[in-house]
Amino acid sequence: MAEQQQQQRRADIIDNLKNVRTAMENAGTSQKTRLVAVSKYKPAQDLLYAYEDGQRHFGENYVQELVEKSAELPKDIQWHFIGHLQSNKAKAVIGIPNLYVVETVDSIKKANTINKACDGLRSDPLRVYVQVNTSNEEVKSGVAPADVVNVCKHIIESCPRLNLSGLMTIGMFGRDPNEENPDFKCLAACKKQVEEALPGREELELSMGMSEDYVNAMRAGSTNVRVGRTIFGERPKKPTKD
Repeated sequence: MAEQQQQQRRADIIDNLKNVRTAMENAGTSQKTRLVAVSKYKPAQDLLYAYEDGQRHFGENYVQELVEKSAELPKDIQWHFIGHLQSNKAKAVIGIPNLYVVETVDSIKKANTINKACDGLRSDPLRVYVQVNTSNEEVKSGVAPADVVNVCKHIIESCPRLNLSGLMTIGMFGRDPNEENPDFKCLAACKKQVEEALPGREELELSMGMSEDYVNAMRAGSTNVRVGRTIFGERPKKPTKD
């Protein structure tokens, strides 16, 4: 019975991946968009099913989960850290050899912390995205849109171990996925401001869009969508110590 359940679970994840990829292909956009499978609270075996179907970019919100899964799963997985990174846990994340990007640099102080933590742990600059609080919600982390250029400028000029690679937002939950999203519009405007203020940054990525609105995000210019529940199903409601 257990084996049958595992086979069904594998089939479900592969079907879900296929549906997401098809929706992305049919989004009608010109830019290339990366799919990041977000696996918060899900077992490593679920990720392995997706990996066997060709998925390589995975996102984790919590340090301990990322450390454990990265040690257990194939080394060609490209890990995205998409949660709040506490300063005392920066080295644990940065020390993961196949860490692809930290998407949640939300202040100059955080950039400095990550830059310092890279010393002796990485030979190449670490990709980072600046997280922007496009919805101006107090409960959300992120740089205010008005401060994005200053934070990006600081990373470029004062954080040599970091590679500024993009901007990221979570945005407000509950927006209509079929209407123009002001959070996506705001992040795209921030990208334009950075490009105008800091020449040579025209290739910045936009990480926006999740299960509810990833197609809409692609149409707004997203080059990196973070999809979890639509691939792996509902997450268990349990606390984390991370």
